[in-house]
Amino acid sequence: MNRDHGGDIDRAQARFGGGDWIDLSTGINRRPWPVGQVPEAVWRALPTESARARLIAVAAAWFGCEAEQVLPMAGASAPIQLLPRVLPKGRAAVIAPSYNEHAASLRAAGWQVGDVPTIEAMAGADLAVVVNPNNPDGREWAPDVLADLADRVGHLVVDESFADPRPDLSLAGRMPANVSILRSFGKFWGLAGLRLGFLLGAPSLLASVAREAGPWSVNGQALEIGAAAMADAAWADAAVVYHSEAALRLDRLAMQRGWQVVGGTHLFRLYETGDAEAAQDGLARSQIWTRRFPYSGGWLRMGIPGDHAEWDRVAAAMKR
Repeated sequence: MNRDHGGDIDRAQARFGGGDWIDLSTGINRRPWPVGQVPEAVWRALPTESARARLIAVAAAWFGCEAEQVLPMAGASAPIQLLPRVLPKGRAAVIAPSYNEHAASLRAAGWQVGDVPTIEAMAGADLAVVVNPNNPDGREWAPDVLADLADRVGHLVVDESFADPRPDLSLAGRMPANVSILRSFGKFWGLAGLRLGFLLGAPSLLASVAREAGPWSVNGQALEIGAAAMADAAWADAAVVYHSEAALRLDRLAMQRGWQVVGGTHLFRLYETGDAEAAQDGLARSQIWTRRFPYSGGWLRMGIPGDHAEWDRVAAAMKR
């Protein structure tokens, strides 16, 4: 089933031609962690339990939870697909607008799904899904607010795919028993092709999801690279500083063009352009790809440029 997503650079090239495209249609860090040389043995062998244990230990320290509460998975998309099949089916409430895979996966698994505008409207649901910070508008909720919500629903799923630069938003350090947290690796560390993510939660639920995922669901390269990247605190600190400043810079360019800032995160910004199709097409003529949404005629989402050359091209294109 085709669903609306960013990263559809093939469509951009088919319409506007090939060349050196800057893909800002996703929230993936364009300054990725430097992988370097991966030992040859990692490519030849099946993933080992020792490598998996190393990654879990590093990830638990990064998230601020216990190792037994961490399950590595093949991207954050894997638990989005599997949780609806493992949890008892019922009535689900999903914050809207938000990342569209949550509602779609729930419906595909047989859940009754209602899109709601606020977390207050989620009370009484068998399952509530909140993306924090939210994609695409950057709305955020404090951990205390979400912990309170957990008391008023059967199960709470919090998608923290964009929370790595904002540990103050994470519920991982105080995870209630009926809460599951999704974390992405590819977005903040900029290595989406590695297909690594995490499900955090009660060990019994993680065991059920792991059985559904099957053996060797995370490859050895992801285990090795993920552990090294997540242990690199200096790189992470520098990435947060860069994106904090870069987000403000992109906002200034957008406002100079006459767009209004709707919100966003460290890794992407959302603007009201008045005509998102025209805005996207205008940037695409400079081979800069952005994201618009079927439910809004004005919203345009842009990722953060990664270097001086990209900034020069984006700035020039936004002045045209």
